[in-house]
Amino acid sequence: MLRTHQFMPPADDSGDPRTRLAVLPQPRHWLMVSLLGVIAILLLGFSVKLVPGVLRAELALDEALTDHQVSVLNVVAVAVSTVFSPPGIIVVLMVSFLFLLVVRRSPVNAFAFTGLAAFGWLCSEIFKLTVDEPRPSAGLLDHPLLAESGYNSFPSGHTTYVAAYAIACYLLARRTRFAIPVAVLGMAAIAGMGVVRLYVSAHYLTDILGSVLVACTAAVFFSGVWNRLGVPLLYRLPLINRWGPISADTSSGVHC
Repeated sequence: MLRTHQFMPPADDSGDPRTRLAVLPQPRHWLMVSLLGVIAILLLGFSVKLVPGVLRAELALDEALTDHQVSVLNVVAVAVSTVFSPPGIIVVLMVSFLFLLVVRRSPVNAFAFTGLAAFGWLCSEIFKLTVDEPRPSAGLLDHPLLAESGYNSFPSGHTTYVAAYAIACYLLARRTRFAIPVAVLGMAAIAGMGVVRLYVSAHYLTDILGSVLVACTAAVFFSGVWNRLGVPLLYRLPLINRWGPISADTSSGVHC
């Protein structure tokens, strides 16, 4: 039985917030958990194609949303979808990295935070190619706000990115007084983006649910790899330690 409630190795106890993400929480059997996550994602992704009636139900939900559109919400939904398109996502990731590295003087947090968020988003692109699910057909909906086409519906890249970014924010805030507010705001942001992508008729409900699964699975896998390779790789980067501490004890010369 998987003992996913136990996290190994222990978190960094140096007390320096600049090395908070030197060690990320991970399930003991992180590879097995990641594999099970991938299987669950694929089963959900192919359900629209393989299970009779799922597509009909998915389209009915999108249709119900298009029948209750409001002008102000239309503007907000389209704006959010546009801002969090790939170029906007890349800008946010770059700004986050530079803020943590230059302003907060934390190379560890900068690489771990943006690495986790970016990895989650990139994983969504891999599953898009694998599942190859067509977008909701604009011809089957009365008033689609964004008539997106192609075979990249599952999962929602927008929602996956927000979920991965929210997980990274929570890990950065964990064990602080901001942990609960960040967790609540993160869940609200994930739900909000999911609703937006359904509202503009760009995705199915299973795409949104799959996005959360992708982000969580990616976070588990990234954490397992980071805990073994992250800090040692940072020590190999020339002059990176001049931006801030890399491990709890940078004076001993012992590299993790």
